[in-house]
Amino acid sequence: MPLRVVYLGDELSAAGFRLAGVSARVPPRGDEAAWLHIAMRDAKIVLLGARCAAGIPPEELEPALASISPLVMIVPEFDGRPTSGDPASRIRQLLGVEE
Repeated sequence: MPLRVVYLGDELSAAGFRLAGVSARVPPRGDEAAWLHIAMRDAKIVLLGARCAAGIPPEELEPALASISPLVMIVPEFDGRPTSGDPASRIRQLLGVEE
């Protein structure tokens, strides 16, 4: 049985994830938590776009992020700005290793 990965987030990012073979959905505003519960039931890995994750109440999001199965992760969404020329440097900045 193949590993089922589900992405929940914005339309543009969902299109990219679909190209990579991921089942991608764009939940309507206000329904993010319900869609998360469905994805957690059906998938082994759930990727949440940052804005989608922000629409889920903390009391529902935190246990989902702490679960081991399925694995739930928050991923950045495309915000319309060009990306940095050095993604490794950006990751080091986010981790606090580099300023």
